[in-house]
Amino acid sequence: MSLVVVGCNHRSTPLDLLERMTVAPEDLPKALHELSAADHLSEAVLVSTCNRVEVYAYAERFHGGYGEIRELLARHSGLAPETVSDELYAYHDSEAVRHLFNVAAGLDSVVTGEHEILGQIRNSWQTARSEGTVGAVLEPLFRLAVETGKKVRSRTGISRGVASFSHAAVALAAEHFDGLAGRRVLVVGAGEVASSTLKSLADSAATDVAVIGRTAQRAEAAAQLCGGRALALSDLGEALLSADLVITTTGATEIVLEHGHVSEVMARRDGAELLIIDVAVPRDVDSSVGDLAGVTLLNMDDLSGFVAGQRAGRDRSIDSAREIIEEAMQRYQLEASAREIAPLIAALRSRAERVGSTELSRHEARLGDLSPQQREAVESLVRGVVNKLLHEPTVRLKDAAGHARGDRLAEALRDLFDL
Repeated sequence: MSLVVVGCNHRSTPLDLLERMTVAPEDLPKALHELSAADHLSEAVLVSTCNRVEVYAYAERFHGGYGEIRELLARHSGLAPETVSDELYAYHDSEAVRHLFNVAAGLDSVVTGEHEILGQIRNSWQTARSEGTVGAVLEPLFRLAVETGKKVRSRTGISRGVASFSHAAVALAAEHFDGLAGRRVLVVGAGEVASSTLKSLADSAATDVAVIGRTAQRAEAAAQLCGGRALALSDLGEALLSADLVITTTGATEIVLEHGHVSEVMARRDGAELLIIDVAVPRDVDSSVGDLAGVTLLNMDDLSGFVAGQRAGRDRSIDSAREIIEEAMQRYQLEASAREIAPLIAALRSRAERVGSTELSRHEARLGDLSPQQREAVESLVRGVVNKLLHEPTVRLKDAAGHARGDRLAEALRDLFDL
């Protein structure tokens, strides 16, 4: 059996392909059940965010598990399996564990130390738990990953400055306009990314913020995060007429701002400039909108370039984060080894007890004349011999758990006793 992670992210895959492979929240349960029902996979967690799509799984065989994950991603995205293969990376066992810890700590993000990914990891794990696709391997792994991500952020300065894409979007807009004071801002979407964006806007000088959500209730709740106002979806056209900045954050699978619609709006704006920042994956805004006069359209690729300049001075925090991750790796290996050794010790003890019982049964005729007290004494003697013989190997195995010596002893025990 092997722990594997197979996926793609902002580094490995162009945005247009990454957004096709993204799995919407409402599709996660079906995808998880497809994975757990595969021949070579017994546990699965699927992490799908703006910047990555990754499947963590416990696989009977690495190559068989990899193929089944690739097939699922191909079916979901509508891409050919060979096309998907070109975009995927894969890690197994200790490297898969280290990769997850790096992701949870924000070291694998475009914005180093971002806050949002930790919540996304937690939500993915909880979804898999509710769908019954995590067990004895992935459950403790994800619990420790979330704990490690929290520890990195609390013990280092890695999250200082621009610490999320939504934060980066607001910072980039402020740089574009030389501050947001007096600017009219429209946020399209009322989900998790929108909430993070609105919190960042609350810390800016923006004083006129409107929010459009899928429902009035969600839009109103989101708008309260920055003292803004909620609008209905039917108000989108009028809101675009007066906005200076539009940030789109929806989880829609279809384009929200079409070229024709925005073109009509711009014709009525009398040449007023409009900045649109699309932080959604899949994209909310038709890429051709950026060709319209007066429109500046920025997407995730532009944000990636912006945050690259925000990383200076974080090297020390990154080194500290990696030390914390290595501590977590050692802890995971110790705990995993202990979990593996416990059933091995139980199997050894069961084997020894069966041998004792078999020998007592084989000599049943010779023990028939014993009184009940004498028979109990003989059985107690056999149990005592078994326990004394097993005591030292059991102690040595437990003491060596999590180290190379423990692995060697466990393997020798399996071979010697055919466990």
